[in-house]
Amino acid sequence: MSSLHQTKRLTTRGLRKLKGKRPICCLTAYDHPSALVCARAGVELILVGDSLGNVVQGRDDTLGVTLEQLLYHTTLVDRALQQLAHGGSLERLPLLVADLPFLTFHTTPAAAVANAGRCLAEGGAQAVKLEWRPGIDSYTRTLTEAGIPVMGHLGLTPQAVHQLGGYRVQGRGETDAELLLSEIRKLEAAGAFAVVLELVPRELAARLTAAVDIPTIGIGAGPSCDGQILVFHDLLGLGNAAPRHVKRYLEGAELFEQAVGAYIADVREGKFPGAEQSFE
Repeated sequence: MSSLHQTKRLTTRGLRKLKGKRPICCLTAYDHPSALVCARAGVELILVGDSLGNVVQGRDDTLGVTLEQLLYHTTLVDRALQQLAHGGSLERLPLLVADLPFLTFHTTPAAAVANAGRCLAEGGAQAVKLEWRPGIDSYTRTLTEAGIPVMGHLGLTPQAVHQLGGYRVQGRGETDAELLLSEIRKLEAAGAFAVVLELVPRELAARLTAAVDIPTIGIGAGPSCDGQILVFHDLLGLGNAAPRHVKRYLEGAELFEQAVGAYIADVREGKFPGAEQSFE
């Protein structure tokens, strides 16, 4: 099919234009089926997060996720978006952003460019996300100057969970709040097109959102952010007990268990496979 008939994806520029116009809806997803659901439902951004270490791999943290693993999952999501693009049935496809895993972007600028570049060239992502570290604005500038769009991440940064002493709300004191205000301005100046705010007090999230002209995407940061993001599995109830900042829209695990139980009962009672599942 001609590219003229393909559905276009939202761009980083298009995402920035949504600030102040309407709340931006984002989801973290890791595979082909979930990406199809997210895109068809109309989310503006899909993040392939290193949280796949927790959600998919069953780890206690994200630190063991490798770049190769992240690239693999990014290609699965990109494949779904490519198929939808050729189908041409949607008005717009979401922006695809890939997380850069632990120790893949803040060792040397050359490593940051090489690893981030692979996310775009091999994984099909349109941008990468960097968790905050001291001096992260310099890496952000290096990547953007190399033509790699960057989404920042402030507040709770899971890759620094041991340094932070656990998964705790960040920015409660005025000193910490001023640091976050300084850092979000640095990220904007360095060329970041958006910033995730994770586990930040709602009043501080409002101050951070008002301080910059780029969108803020909240998770556990209250309603004043320009957009919100949740993990696909969390909102569907597919996993462990959800943290406080998550709203479950479906008790998926319970429904799935019921379906599997019905299958087991049908097999044991000789009801499956039936005539409609059999061939002459």
